[in-house]
Amino acid sequence: MEKKNSKKPKKTSLKVKSQRARAKLLSSYYGNPIRDMKLICITGTTGKSTVAHFVHEILRASGAHVAVLASDGEIKTAILHKFFSNAWKAGSSYVVVTAPADSLKNNVFYNLPVSVAALTDFVPASLDAPSVEEYLESESTLFKMSPEIVVLNEDDGNYLDFSKFSGTKETLTYGKTRSSTLRIDSAKLYKKGTEVSLSLGSARFTVASFLTGEPIVSYMACAAAIATALKISPEVIADGIANYAPEQ
Repeated sequence: MEKKNSKKPKKTSLKVKSQRARAKLLSSYYGNPIRDMKLICITGTTGKSTVAHFVHEILRASGAHVAVLASDGEIKTAILHKFFSNAWKAGSSYVVVTAPADSLKNNVFYNLPVSVAALTDFVPASLDAPSVEEYLESESTLFKMSPEIVVLNEDDGNYLDFSKFSGTKETLTYGKTRSSTLRIDSAKLYKKGTEVSLSLGSARFTVASFLTGEPIVSYMACAAAIATALKISPEVIADGIANYAPEQ
């Protein structure tokens, strides 16, 4: 006798339905401006804001009109859609947004057309943080939204969990791993800056930032990978990264 599958499909809770309805309502209220702009979402447990600002400066250096909404904390649905509206009114063709796990879990990004989805890293912040499985489920939400381009950190310890995701047009990886699309060849850390040598196939180029620290190496590579996917030249990538100087 054939054994029946006892697993039942998950039901969508009333809370989730309400959150999704709110996202659709706000999008409609503002006239759905995101359809006229390219949405770049950056997720991960650390470095999201830094990468977002690097990408913002790179796009500005390329001559594009761009707006950025970067926060390491949760982004609320109302704030996100108002940001889209303001960016559209300002003539932006790109919007760069951080996508914290909590916001993804709460369906803040529901039904949005994602042009680029990128992962910085996956490092649970504390012992009382959500479990690895909960983090994976939340952050994987972004990569299940059929983004045109997916950018992944091949050096991350949980890379295999994300490697199953791909962009509808292109998938890039970055890291020190030899198989990475954009490879980190070497890095120099100074008291007041960081310099990184990158290679894309046979092409090599160097980027430098006023920020310092080992994690910055990976964040610069992530931003460079995103820009590479957007067909921005290495020279402009280097200029944009160098232009980001956060206030102390």
